[in-house]
Amino acid sequence: MPSKTKDCSSSKRLRVAFAGTPEFAAVSLEALISQQEALNIDIVAVYTQPDRKAGRGQKLSASAVKQVALAHDIAVEQPLTFKKSSSEGLVARETLRSYQPDVMIVAAYGLILPIGVLTTPTYGCLNIHASLLPRWRGAAPIHRALLAGDSETGITIMQMDKGLDTGDMIYKISAPIEADDTAASLHDKMAELGATAIITVLKDLPHYQAQAIAQDDSQANYAEKLVKTEGEIDWTQSATIIERQIRGLTPWPGAYTFLAGQRVKILASLPVNPSQQTNQPAGTVISVGRKAILVACGKQVSKKENTEQSATTLAITQLQFAGGKPMTAEQICHGNQLNDGDQFTADLK
Repeated sequence: MPSKTKDCSSSKRLRVAFAGTPEFAAVSLEALISQQEALNIDIVAVYTQPDRKAGRGQKLSASAVKQVALAHDIAVEQPLTFKKSSSEGLVARETLRSYQPDVMIVAAYGLILPIGVLTTPTYGCLNIHASLLPRWRGAAPIHRALLAGDSETGITIMQMDKGLDTGDMIYKISAPIEADDTAASLHDKMAELGATAIITVLKDLPHYQAQAIAQDDSQANYAEKLVKTEGEIDWTQSATIIERQIRGLTPWPGAYTFLAGQRVKILASLPVNPSQQTNQPAGTVISVGRKAILVACGKQVSKKENTEQSATTLAITQLQFAGGKPMTAEQICHGNQLNDGDQFTADLK
């Protein structure tokens, strides 16, 4: 990996290449651009995924990172690959070398960087990862932390190697996961925290690289990419698990269930009240109230005693019927689309 002894604190400006694609990465790029003078850096190139078709019109759309780069007149590169087995990959590697980067900052780029790319910059490639590594490696660390019920998460600045988020950790900063956090709100918090973390590291890169710490692989979990079917609610699960599912999958793919064969999106719910228990079958709508719709869920298993408790309940505050707009519990209470005793079910197809 790159040398960590060379002094980059002199008057020579650090040449930075940035690689990222979605909004999470764009927040860090914006912050770095605004801090170029203070950090004594020059962002010489921005790498991002090729433009993709998006929206109903399926028009080509530039990534959030590309939009930021263009707004600041920074060179944009969009290679399909860096693999040396292809002519395009070889050209991409040569182009990167031509920028003579001292360091490459990577955030949710979405393209595999081979070892030949990782070693091109003088100080290698640094990844802004939205997890307190090695807790969640992989594509969806924010969502998996919520789904697992973690009490905290954070940002790790990692020296990239050929593994999947396995490199040495050079800086970590933590943040609590609040009871009302969703994947959307936590994403925004982590994006801002990621920007703060990378700026901190670039203020004294050799210092942080010199105190890099190897990850404990035995503590690692794989945060696999989300799939749409993970949104379907299994009402035989405890209310705690379902409440995490709703928050962890908001806004995508979203939690959903079925009522008389029609899909219903569950958009929000209250924190679980352990004292609200029931003997109704799982998925039964116990009551449609103005403040919440109470639904029967599965039993909570006590970890300490390893015993099942009474069936739990979930208080839904917002949902959306097929073809309709999001509705609050109060709006539903005044209508007739949902009644006490109705049964939410799995997909009957």
